[in-house]
Amino acid sequence: MKFKAAIFDLDGTLLDTIEDLTDSINAALARMGYPGHSIEECKLLVGDGLESFVERALPDERRNNPAANARLRDLLRQEYTQRGATKTLPYDGIPELLDELVRRGISLAVLSNKPHESTQIMIRVFLSRWTFRAVVGARDGIARKPDPGSALEIARLLETAPEEIIYLGDSDTDMLTAKAAGMFAVGALWGFRSAEELKANGARVLIEKPTDLLALLD
Repeated sequence: MKFKAAIFDLDGTLLDTIEDLTDSINAALARMGYPGHSIEECKLLVGDGLESFVERALPDERRNNPAANARLRDLLRQEYTQRGATKTLPYDGIPELLDELVRRGISLAVLSNKPHESTQIMIRVFLSRWTFRAVVGARDGIARKPDPGSALEIARLLETAPEEIIYLGDSDTDMLTAKAAGMFAVGALWGFRSAEELKANGARVLIEKPTDLLALLD
């Protein structure tokens, strides 16, 4: 198969955001008088959008509480706005990978469960050297990953058949999205989740570092 495009997840795949996410949720939780979480715990809490992150971060006895959920969501937005770019960086090897994909004429896109505006801001701040033909985050009224709708929307924008698209992500959500969309699922082992999770949810290939992706194009 000759691949013509690559869709990337954002957090845990292109950008190492976990410290800023952890610091932000812990600051928000502290303002409500609740205990925080470790970085390793937060790696398991994120990935399915803001609503899920907030719900999972709350103490057990406060989950399924709409008022607590709404309050923590608002505080998290405030905290992440202030500190979301403090420690975040592209993963080692991502710039080199993107440079080579551009050189080879591969179309680039991003699909994230991060809020749409935040996703676009992060690309502008950290990855503005490269042209992504589509940058899509979570939007009101549109199903989030693992629903394949947004991935297929990107395929149409790229004018590329799904089977000609590599989908690179670091979680079960990403692998399920790629599988449902008929794209080639590649699991990023440098991200937030385990090899076992990626394989169990449809990863066709696992790669240890970003530039290993290039072997699929040779």
